[in-house]
Amino acid sequence: MALLFLHGAGGYAEDRVLADAIAAELGQALTYPRFPEDDMSFDHQASLVRTALDAVSADDVVAAHSFGASILLRVLAERERETPRRVVLLAMPDWSPQGWDVADYAFTGPVPRQDVSLHHCRDDEVVEFAHLALHAARLPRAAVHAYDSGGHQFDGLAHAIARDLSRTS
Repeated sequence: MALLFLHGAGGYAEDRVLADAIAAELGQALTYPRFPEDDMSFDHQASLVRTALDAVSADDVVAAHSFGASILLRVLAERERETPRRVVLLAMPDWSPQGWDVADYAFTGPVPRQDVSLHHCRDDEVVEFAHLALHAARLPRAAVHAYDSGGHQFDGLAHAIARDLSRTS
C-alpha cells in the first residue's frame, strides 16, 4: 500500500507536512505530485489528477486536501474504475451556490464508487466548517469526521486520518 496525497491550491509546501505525517503513520511510501498554479481551470487540474490516479494500484489509498479534494471528487465521479478503493477528502470546499459558488469546480455527481471519508476541523479559518455538512448531504455514503481543532492543516491529526485511510471497509 502507498499513499497518493493531492495538495490544495498553492499548498504544495504547506500540505507536505501533513502528507509526510500521514505517510509516516501509515508506514507507507508517499507519492506527492506538484500541481502548478499557472492554470487553475478544472480541465487542466483534472487532467493532472487523472494522470496521478492512473498510477494508483488497488491496494493504494488516496488523500486530498482542500482544492485538491474538490478536483479529486469530480474526477472520481467521472471514472468507471473503482481504483482507488479508499479516498479521504480533507477540508474540501463546497463550490455550489450554497458554498463558494464557482461553477467550474462544483460537484454535481454522480456519487463516486469509492469508499469516501470527509474530514474537517471546526476551527478551519480557510474553508468554513459548514462546507462539511453540504458535502455530507451530497455524499450520503461518506463517513464524516469532524474535529474541534486542527485548523485547515489538521495540526496533530495525522494519526486519525491515517487510521481512517487504513480501514478495510
